[in-house]
Amino acid sequence: MKRLILPRRRALILSAGALASPMIASGIARAAADWPNKPVRYINVFPPGGPTDTLSRIVCHEMSEATGQQFIVDNKSGSGGNVGADAIAKSPPDGYTIGLYTIASHAIAPTLYAKLPFDAGKDFTGIAMLWSVPNMLMTRLDLPAKTVPELIELTRANPGKYSFASSGAGTSPQISGELFKQLAKVQLLHVPYKGSAPAHQDLLAGQVDMMWDNIPGPLGLMRGGKVRGLAVTSKQRHPAVPDIPTMAEFLPGYEITSWGGICAPAGVPQDMVEKCSAVAKKALEAPAVKAAFEKQGATAIWMNPADTAAFRAAEEKRLAPIIKESGARVE
Repeated sequence: MKRLILPRRRALILSAGALASPMIASGIARAAADWPNKPVRYINVFPPGGPTDTLSRIVCHEMSEATGQQFIVDNKSGSGGNVGADAIAKSPPDGYTIGLYTIASHAIAPTLYAKLPFDAGKDFTGIAMLWSVPNMLMTRLDLPAKTVPELIELTRANPGKYSFASSGAGTSPQISGELFKQLAKVQLLHVPYKGSAPAHQDLLAGQVDMMWDNIPGPLGLMRGGKVRGLAVTSKQRHPAVPDIPTMAEFLPGYEITSWGGICAPAGVPQDMVEKCSAVAKKALEAPAVKAAFEKQGATAIWMNPADTAAFRAAEEKRLAPIIKESGARVE
């Protein structure tokens, strides 16, 4: 009897599977068409109060306006953005958890860190690029160096005496400082923080001497007369601070630009990816976002999903030699 039943049972199972496949595909298609039909969680890999948090909230607010669903910023910081990136990678690939694609966690970390809990290339789906921002070198007001040449002279004369803060190990501000050390041939002590906000506090308190940071942070402090801005890290001078020189004016070949975008876990249905990317593009085109970005010193640089993933890979390749030559390494 078993020999007669098993083939029939197998046939029923295969038949059920054949019927289920179109139903599953249909369900995924409906889910993509309805996306988003509930709030979307956006993981920012840095803490509240910093430049990426400000820019992320600007974009998420506009995406909420465009879709009628909330895009809720959830800050998960630590390890230069790697804690939050790992949370994104391990989230369900259902289109309702997205997060910040950043130069720190997705282009610098793969070279800087000896071991990561995620693969920056394989464990994420690139959705869209959002912004590009240079970093700025700022110093405490009483530091006896008011220009980059004076800073180079001061730090060469006092190797290891002066410190620079960053928003975390493996962030573009750290690499900005490491490149300065490399090209200026100086010794500085790196002091990493869990985000820009606590680093700003210690800079203002005189606990550290200088800091490289995404330009939105220094702009606010400079406008309040609390720090001195010495140089920007982009190739060209920045329109928000045209009187501030570039680092390359004193150190040829110096260029580091930070960037942020949107990613999701690997495996998100492509229809959802495309729809989310289109919503991000619409948000960046909104006059309110353009004005807010300009105020923050950021430039909108939307890219489609394929170009976003390709850009990330190219940045990892470009930055790897700089990181290796600097000697920076996190075990």
